[in-house]
Amino acid sequence: MEKNRPKFRFPIMALGGLALILALWGGLSRLGWELPLISSTLPSIHGPLIVSGFLGTLIGIEQAVALKYKWAYVVPLLSGIGAIAIVLGFALLGAILMTLSSTGLVFLVVVIFYPHLTLHAIVMMLGAFCWLVGNGLWLLGLPFYKIALWWIGFLTLTIAGERLEISRVLLISKKTKLVFILAVVVFIGGSLLAIKAFSAGTRVASIGMITLALWLLFNDIARRTIHKPGLNRYIALSLILGYVWLGFGGLLGLIFGGVSSGFYYDAVLHSVFIGFVFSMIFAHAPIIFPTLMDLPTFLPFQSSFYVHLALLHLSLALRIIGDLAAWPLGRQWGGLFNAFAILLFLGNIMYLSRKVKYTVAQSS
Repeated sequence: MEKNRPKFRFPIMALGGLALILALWGGLSRLGWELPLISSTLPSIHGPLIVSGFLGTLIGIEQAVALKYKWAYVVPLLSGIGAIAIVLGFALLGAILMTLSSTGLVFLVVVIFYPHLTLHAIVMMLGAFCWLVGNGLWLLGLPFYKIALWWIGFLTLTIAGERLEISRVLLISKKTKLVFILAVVVFIGGSLLAIKAFSAGTRVASIGMITLALWLLFNDIARRTIHKPGLNRYIALSLILGYVWLGFGGLLGLIFGGVSSGFYYDAVLHSVFIGFVFSMIFAHAPIIFPTLMDLPTFLPFQSSFYVHLALLHLSLALRIIGDLAAWPLGRQWGGLFNAFAILLFLGNIMYLSRKVKYTVAQSS
């Protein structure tokens, strides 16, 4: 098979970016902001647009780039098209395409990692499998609140597996790795239990989330790199803040159990999806985005990175306070500034990417 760097990667990335914009638009509408609706279903599909349309597409592109074969890009293409399909009202078609995409991602990670099977590889495979299970349950008609744990598992295990690989230089002991494995098993076991016993399963899975968060806080290499200046410190701080939010989301899940809507539901989900997941994206983007864009170097550190990072976490704190205090205004404004932080981050990353590309072109 011929290896290359296909330029159609960028239209697929654009589909993922569009899914994110539409998801933010629908999310703000759910919070009560009066925005013109491109689609009447946009507020109700906010979740799958973020998880499958944006994050699934992004992770699919990342794995396709790692594999370096053109056929691998079918995986993120399916989730990107699926996002457009559900926005246009073709919900069943969108769910089918996204389920096919998650099936493809499982295949990709098996192809990539099976020849060199390690603990971090197995965890990342489990993460992809969680996405497949979640999308399959969605295709079968289960409500989003019963699917959310599997989507959390997709992102949490994928990220945890990547961080475990990066932190292997610390020579983590077998007992410490055993705690990590136990946390993963508890989370997946709780997610399975939640299909039949929603509240009990949610609490068990939440224990797994808390354990994973604590494990990452104490064993990730970020504990050392936070003392280094520049990009290292920014990445480490982003990671540590994300782990705190993951643990907090797990704590809320343990306290409230199987909530299916309302303030507490919002607090649990967004502690994880915004506080943890987007903090991870903010952390890794200066390193990963240049790879996706075929840039020869990391994005240069800018002190402005701390602006979107601070805005994300402060606005999320406002939102969660609004949720826990049943204060709609705090929740609403917190959600608005969550979206601003994400858009500011995207703008910053795109500006720096163009700047690096221009600098490289001038030097050559």
